Amino acid sequence: MRRYIIVFLLSLTLLPISLLGGAPGELFSGAPRDDDGRFTNLAGDLSHGTLGTRFPFMLRRFGTYFRSGKDAPQRIPNDGAFLRENARHSKPTVTWVGHATLLVQVEHVTFLTDPIWSNRPSPIPLIGPGRFVKPGLALEDLPPIDFVLISHNHYDHLDLPTLRSLARRGPDTVFFVPLGNGDLLRNQGITNVQELDWGQTARYKGATVHCLPAQHWSKRSLTDDHKALWSSWAVTGERRRFYFAGDTGYFSGFEEIGRKLGPFDLAAVPIGAYEPRAMMRESHMNPEEAVLAAQDLRAETALAIHFGTFDLSDEPLAEPPRRFRNAAADTELGVTGAWVLSVGETREF
Repeated sequence: MRRYIIVFLLSLTLLPISLLGGAPGELFSGAPRDDDGRFTNLAGDLSHGTLGTRFPFMLRRFGTYFRSGKDAPQRIPNDGAFLRENARHSKPTVTWVGHATLLVQVEHVTFLTDPIWSNRPSPIPLIGPGRFVKPGLALEDLPPIDFVLISHNHYDHLDLPTLRSLARRGPDTVFFVPLGNGDLLRNQGITNVQELDWGQTARYKGATVHCLPAQHWSKRSLTDDHKALWSSWAVTGERRRFYFAGDTGYFSGFEEIGRKLGPFDLAAVPIGAYEPRAMMRESHMNPEEAVLAAQDLRAETALAIHFGTFDLSDEPLAEPPRRFRNAAADTELGVTGAWVLSVGETREF
């Protein structure tokens, strides 16, 4: 009997990934659902403003072809050579590829968040929001990717052309998605998919991947509202703790995450797509709320994401990073703890 137990325990060590979510309510409860079985938020249904707010907003998005990108983030050259070499030694690094796409190397794993290399995130690319800044790295220059984290199914966060390219490039790459998003990838031939609920975790080598609450929504077609879950993510290990907020409004869940999983060495928080506030308030943070979220998360450093890359909202392109820095200056984050990277920039953390 003892021999069988030893064999069983040894077999577990051979698995690169093991789900640890048998009891999803251990630290966080699973995502709530409404009477129709669709996912909802901790605060219930979100407001997206009146039709009088939303319709003019959508008309303004057609102006993406004419809007100047003069104040978009700076892009610096990055050929990926350091990142490919670093994959062997895993100094903790983060590289902003653009929008919510980060390349993170920590705890001897390399992963991407919400990767998008497409020029227009839209079901109809010719009329989708324009990209102001090219990706900070070419796909072919990436180091081997251990796994990918997807926060939700909106087109600027779940970009199927990019995911197909990553799956072809790395057959062993694992794609972690919130519940209800797996079939979307599998229907594209991406089979190495793990679906998690809020509170569930997975182990990859020496790192633990946590699927966590967020305040947002999901939709890719006319009738699939809230059928798929949205989430934030954390990746924790012996030396570093990283948090990725994805796309979210400010909510009480940040404090709970910080209390149960923090402090975090680095928290990536969205600071853009907040105007008009009547439409965006409950699903997108403004820069001041992003700083509050980082404080709630007990983050040593807050990294600004989700701004300046695509024409998604009404605020001026230069406004989010300026407001983010100003808001952080009077907090414990200070000037040095509020990072605004150039597209393509790599920093150690």
